[in-house]
Amino acid sequence: MIDAEGRHETILKIEALHKTFGPVVAVDGVTLEIRRNEFFALLGPSGCGKTTLLRMLAGFETPSGGAIWLSGQDIAPLPPEKRPLNLMFQSYALFPHMTVRQNLSYGLEMERLPKSEVRKRVDETLATTDLTALADRKPDQLSGGQKQRVALARALVKRPKVLLLDEPLGALDKKLREKMQLELKRLQHEAGITFVIVTHDQEEALVMADRMAILKDGKLLQVGTPEEIYEAPQDRFVANFIGIMNFIAGDIDRDGTFSTDGYSFALPAKRPPGAATIAVRPEVIRLSKGADGISGTISAIAYHGLDRVLHVATKVSDAPVQVRVTAEEGRHFAPGQPVGLLVDPAKCHVF
Repeated sequence: MIDAEGRHETILKIEALHKTFGPVVAVDGVTLEIRRNEFFALLGPSGCGKTTLLRMLAGFETPSGGAIWLSGQDIAPLPPEKRPLNLMFQSYALFPHMTVRQNLSYGLEMERLPKSEVRKRVDETLATTDLTALADRKPDQLSGGQKQRVALARALVKRPKVLLLDEPLGALDKKLREKMQLELKRLQHEAGITFVIVTHDQEEALVMADRMAILKDGKLLQVGTPEEIYEAPQDRFVANFIGIMNFIAGDIDRDGTFSTDGYSFALPAKRPPGAATIAVRPEVIRLSKGADGISGTISAIAYHGLDRVLHVATKVSDAPVQVRVTAEEGRHFAPGQPVGLLVDPAKCHVF
């Protein structure tokens, strides 16, 4: 099914893509479908294969096996300059001796487009990216955020079907990075182009992506919306990689009841009996000052403005269990204080 903007139409199809460097398997049989006008994130730790995958899409690496289809065309045999997509590098790679306008015009002039068409497309892209006032400046006269926008504009002006972005915000400080996350999302929506971004920053992917793919050791572990992956991780690695997750050891009996440290509750779905670990997010654990719940002692409190994260030492977890509460609620607790942890059975995952 395709909606009014074509968002459910597949534009980029990756089939059993494989890449080896000698004995090292960098990408291991990845199959993906990316939709038209979608902001798609490739997410994973360093060395998971996400940048190698992006470079194969761009044509800078040759696949060891598999296929890449763009709008029904097999682009794997095509060199980078023949592919209707663009790659924006983290370093931006702007021409230092050229103005912003000249940086945008250069690629179009190399395609031998008429001067009137070049000027029209450059003017439109400058306006979309709020760079019109900076058109006559050179890169050394721009801030980090402005350079990032110029690099993006230079990629957009060629009107690619897909724009590939390799850690595009990695060189920015935290405050500017957060601002540019929203800016990228806005520009992607206005340009109507499919964005595929590589990042190792979970928060960045959660903020920007319509859907994301989690990779580890070259393998694809899970694909879904940020909400699906955050709320329903399919394995322990994904659960631990996206956001903060607490892991609590215990046992499941024949009735499907999970027990740990004298605290028990019925699981929402039947599980085989035996030793098990539940995973639960900090925001769905409630605190008790009495004897209810899993016994623990507050070891530290981290203040985050609107909320506080309490670190609670227990017998059932190797690391302190993290509990997120409002800043006001957090005022009533202090390090060294004994507490009980109450888990919402509907919000826990069993691994």
